[in-house]
Amino acid sequence: MMMKKIKNPYLGLKGYNCFGCSPDNKSGLQMEFYEDGDFIISKWQPKEYFQGYNNILHGGIQTTLMDEIASWVVLVKLKTAGVTKKIETRYINPVYTDNGPLTIKASVNNREKNFVNIDVFLYDSGGVLCSKSVATYFVFPESVARDKYFFPINGVTYEE
Repeated sequence: MMMKKIKNPYLGLKGYNCFGCSPDNKSGLQMEFYEDGDFIISKWQPKEYFQGYNNILHGGIQTTLMDEIASWVVLVKLKTAGVTKKIETRYINPVYTDNGPLTIKASVNNREKNFVNIDVFLYDSGGVLCSKSVATYFVFPESVARDKYFFPINGVTYEE
């Protein structure tokens, strides 16, 4: 299967300014997403103002990147909306802000009723695993996602 770029369904939504995925939030992460088989993937270039120690990406930003992509797994793979119940992150190797783009990959691990566990992996530009998370989401029934959480009526679409 070929990687397909996911169109952001929230563009043009009044008040949309998500720190994780809005391209118009100049202080945000401005993430974009792709679907590749069971995975949702994001390529993301760190900016120096997201560092903790000199040239090291702040751990909170790493977890935010992983939480954001997990929400897109819910959107794309489960076709609904959800909220983070818990996220557990393990930091393995430093992530440098001046060493090229990162790759963040996420997929569903398991689902029980209204809860889903999502495995997320963050790799540096050389493919070294730097951190990983398990994000647990509470997922809403699709009708609630549409009525209250702006789930796109036409579902998720892809760029050509």
